[in-house]
Amino acid sequence: MPLALAALGDRRVITDFKGRDDMKRHLQDLGFTKGEYVEVLGENPSGMILLVKGVRIALNRGLASKIIVND
Repeated sequence: MPLALAALGDRRVITDFKGRDDMKRHLQDLGFTKGEYVEVLGENPSGMILLVKGVRIALNRGLASKIIVND
């Protein structure tokens, strides 16, 4: 499922990415790598606050929808 559909407080494992190679590389540069846990700390209609590798990152829902996590 896309990360954009995860609920507040969910902790999921990243399993894949969708999109072009440059988009995947950008997300990986931010710390989103396969097998890494990501936690949803906050959300609003335009974006999400996520915790990855101990770092808080704000992502819009468009980018979050490119990250596939386990159910």
